[in-house]
Amino acid sequence: MRQVEARFEPLTVDHLDAVLLVEQLAYAKPWSSSNFVDSLNAGYQAQRLLAGNTLLGYFVAMKGVDEVHLLNITVAPAYQRQGWAHVMLDALAIWAQGQRADWLWLEVRVGNQRAIEVYEAQGFARVGQRKKYYPAVNGLREDAIVMSRSLRAPESVKIAP
Repeated sequence: MRQVEARFEPLTVDHLDAVLLVEQLAYAKPWSSSNFVDSLNAGYQAQRLLAGNTLLGYFVAMKGVDEVHLLNITVAPAYQRQGWAHVMLDALAIWAQGQRADWLWLEVRVGNQRAIEVYEAQGFARVGQRKKYYPAVNGLREDAIVMSRSLRAPESVKIAP
């Protein structure tokens, strides 16, 4: 198997054309340009994962008082099932810990079993459900599963401030 060298770079408005193309390929109800612009203007953590000039994926997350809320994580369809979501979730967790966050939070569509499995493999647990949270096809709405992951070090491991 060929090894791919990947790197993270900040996602900016200059990258939105490529990001929106991936977003539209990946989802029936994609984020709009204004969703991304609003997130960037708010100063949310937004990163692209690249291999050379190829966009593998991206994520957008909002920092709270002692938590980080993952708003969007997407792997380009051509690169799904290759472990890139795990790479991005690991990077997000490291960044969140550096921000002194104790928790990561997210919502995921109840019908997105593949994503749920990825999140569970990354240590996220189901903690609730939001009724009719996501827009769906034909004007319908889809429930969301709320998931969280503790970022606190185990009691036996203390991280110096």
